[in-house]
Amino acid sequence: MLEMGTAEYLLIIREMFVAGGMVMPPLVLCTLLLWYGLGYRFWVMKAPKRIGVRDLLKYYQQDADKPARHIVAKAIKQGIRLQRKGVKNLRRHLDAAFYEYERELAKFSVLVRIIILIAPLLGLLGTVIGMIETFDSLATMTLHSQSGGIAGGISQALFTTQMGLTVAIPGLLAHSILNRKQQQIGLDLSQVKDLLCHQTYRLPVVRSDS
Repeated sequence: MLEMGTAEYLLIIREMFVAGGMVMPPLVLCTLLLWYGLGYRFWVMKAPKRIGVRDLLKYYQQDADKPARHIVAKAIKQGIRLQRKGVKNLRRHLDAAFYEYERELAKFSVLVRIIILIAPLLGLLGTVIGMIETFDSLATMTLHSQSGGIAGGISQALFTTQMGLTVAIPGLLAHSILNRKQQQIGLDLSQVKDLLCHQTYRLPVVRSDS
């Protein structure tokens, strides 16, 4: 039963490649790259931040050895270490330290956006190829060509358009959700930097009596 199921799946995949024509391999590659990029971004931002930034900062200032799962918590711990070292120009050091987190948040964002734009165009290319084949069949009055004549051309045209939209639309929705989450985390990181620098400026200055 399992072998028959596997054989049936392979047959369906083969029929999809035949129906989609030459644009199917690029579309499949785009699908794999798209969901790899989305999965990576989701994994980076998956841990929820259950309390506000101010409370989170106080929480780790009380005990900096507590584990940090969320990217904002990791940034706070690193910022607290820099603050306690008493480095000069703390803002510059925080910008440099947090840059790695900001770059991690944006990783694969450009790739995902490009694939979302390319996938419908690949589907449109398949549509054009299918319609050209259809019109060639009509012009030569032959109903049997390499991909099945008029019916095969129309089928290829519709199928590739469907595949291109099937790849792009879910990817666009997931990308939009992750972008909003990335923007929120970016605002949280900026708030962490402001709070740490503000606390540094308020530190009391010890004066020695002459």
